[in-house]
Amino acid sequence: MPYLFGGLVVLNAVTLGYYLFLQQPSTTQTLKAAKEDISQPLTFTNSAKYIPPVIGTRE
Repeated sequence: MPYLFGGLVVLNAVTLGYYLFLQQPSTTQTLKAAKEDISQPLTFTNSAKYIPPVIGTRE
C-alpha cells in the first residue's frame, strides 16, 4: 500500500510538472474573439486626489 501511494504521488508530480512547465499554452477561439472585440482601451482616472488625509495630519 505505501508503494501505491508513493507511485500516485510521483505520477501526480510528473503530471503537474508537465502541465506547468513543458506544455505551451494555446490560445483558444474565445480569447482570439475577445481580443478582436477590444477596440478601445479603458480610460484611467486617477482617484488619489480624492483620498482623505491620514488621521492626525493637518491639511
